[in-house]
Amino acid sequence: MSRDAPIHSWPGSYYINSEKRWVSGTLSLSRTTLRFTTEQSKDSLASLRLSRIMEIKMESSSFIFSTLTVLEEGNIKHWFGSLRPNRVVVYNVLEHFWRERLLSPTQSRGAEASLSKGRELINLVSGAQRRLEDAGKVLNHQGEQFDNVMQDLDKIDSNLGVADKLLSELESPPWWPFGKLPWRNQQEAKSEQAARATSSKSLGKGPRVITSIPALVSKGGESDWKPGCLVVLVSSLEIRDANSHLLHHFERDEVDDIRVHNPYEVSVRQRFIGKPDICYRLLSVKMADALSVMEMQYKKKIEFTTDFAAFQASPATTPGATLGEGSVWVAGSGAAAGLSQLKLDTKVPVEIPAGELTQVQVQVLQPTVTDAEAQELKQMLLQLKNLALEAETELERQDEALDALVSSTDRATMTIDKHTRRMRKLL
Repeated sequence: MSRDAPIHSWPGSYYINSEKRWVSGTLSLSRTTLRFTTEQSKDSLASLRLSRIMEIKMESSSFIFSTLTVLEEGNIKHWFGSLRPNRVVVYNVLEHFWRERLLSPTQSRGAEASLSKGRELINLVSGAQRRLEDAGKVLNHQGEQFDNVMQDLDKIDSNLGVADKLLSELESPPWWPFGKLPWRNQQEAKSEQAARATSSKSLGKGPRVITSIPALVSKGGESDWKPGCLVVLVSSLEIRDANSHLLHHFERDEVDDIRVHNPYEVSVRQRFIGKPDICYRLLSVKMADALSVMEMQYKKKIEFTTDFAAFQASPATTPGATLGEGSVWVAGSGAAAGLSQLKLDTKVPVEIPAGELTQVQVQVLQPTVTDAEAQELKQMLLQLKNLALEAETELERQDEALDALVSSTDRATMTIDKHTRRMRKLL
């Protein structure tokens, strides 16, 4: 599979300046290249590296014909016209990917250069470290939810104690001289104050955000890409426009499927019976950051399409990341392959006669991992170990919280059943 698998393609035309004519064809965007091929012969008339693009503008040819221009290094301007569905959509997509490369030029140049085996291993471990950090964030938010549930159960237990005292008062005979106790009004006032404080605290506390990435948003089809962002919360997804206005809010149980079309594009769907489904399509250079979290939250609802196989077969990087950092799948599935490949590449003959070393043998004998890379790899592995130990500690704490949660829930259920029976007797 070609390394430059197209992310998106649009029918259009290209202006050949030397021949003063327009040629029909297809404009396609890949991870690192913008390319235009002719419609009939499939020849490449223009192939631009995103790192060499200086400017992308929407202009007019002869004050009538709407075009999209791309200025390349060396003051070379390329004209594209008749873009379908329209030039605004094409401009939004190109500008999004080009801006990400522009914001990280050092990393982009490093992605294009060939990397050593040591650097590849470092990038693989770095991807695994980010994946573990994302898992730690989700685990931390899950622990906070357990703590909130325990606090609510403590309040329920306290309220059940008050209910028990009130039921005991109602069950007392009418001739009992202590039927109405003075603590009742005070306890009711305290309960009302606590309820108001709890409600105000819950209103002031907003949802916890795990990650937020800039993205292009399209509702339904893919013909109307507009700038926006995707916000991944602890128990929901939010899609916002360029002004951070909420377009749609998906609760976790409302999401029916998340289709991954390529490492940069996903679609989120909520199905209905008797009315149209709600579907949003999202395109982002940083989609891997959000997918690393959504894979854990919506594991059974994520579906990889056949188009994704083209990118999986050619593990290149995103425009703003180095090799091995462009996708969360590279770090997970490619680590073992990278280690085995490193072992194969470091095999050298056991005995080599003196004076018979060829240039290839000398190159093989050179270390594939330098001391600096080995030291950096050691530090990253220590950080991975610390993250794993912290995750283990948090899991043990949550296991204890779950045990306490189960026992407290059972105790509250039994108390509610007992109070229900007592109230039925009173009625």
